[in-house]
Amino acid sequence: MALILNIETATTNCSVSLSKDGKTIILKEDYDKNYSHAERLHVYIDAVLKEANIKSSQLDAIAISKGPGSYTGLRIGVSAVKGFCFALDKPMISVSTLEALAYQVICEEGVIVPMLDARRMEVYSAIFNSNYKKIRETEAEILDESSFAAYLEQGKVYFIGNGVEKTKTLITHPNAVFIDDKLPSANEMSALAYNKYKISDFEDVAYFEPYYLKDFVALKPKS
Repeated sequence: MALILNIETATTNCSVSLSKDGKTIILKEDYDKNYSHAERLHVYIDAVLKEANIKSSQLDAIAISKGPGSYTGLRIGVSAVKGFCFALDKPMISVSTLEALAYQVICEEGVIVPMLDARRMEVYSAIFNSNYKKIRETEAEILDESSFAAYLEQGKVYFIGNGVEKTKTLITHPNAVFIDDKLPSANEMSALAYNKYKISDFEDVAYFEPYYLKDFVALKPKS
């Protein structure tokens, strides 16, 4: 039996799940549109462990959503997981944020495009087939009317994530399916983290860094 604590902080959704052999047994998350990870992450972790009536020492591993996503959100999540792994001497697992997001879409054909807002008209996205096999690597791209045209001409394209809102203002192809109001969640991390646990695909806790995709740029406050 493998008990894994999964933590997702790549977007505004502060999400924590506990899984047993790849199945989510407890999920605590907040779909607030504001970032609240610093205040709520450890509260949610404590709540999940208490509800399961287990101690943190009983965990077999701790998984983190590695990005891409919010620079600050990723830093908070990774710092928390590193602290737990060092203190408890537990293995650390990283899960692709976009891959976990793609698993929220269930379809028999077509492709899935999980996408996260990256300011202005840019998104972070990857492309998966209906069996969740990645068919295009993660990219940061500026959207326009021709974005994803080759895939749209071939069949249904399911767009999901907080990049959807601005995408549907540009893309009007009949094969485009927009799934609104969905964010990455620790729920879908459970199976992905367990698959890595079974083959001991662990991260080096000391040297692991989130997948930012782009360098952090501090914006000047508006006067």
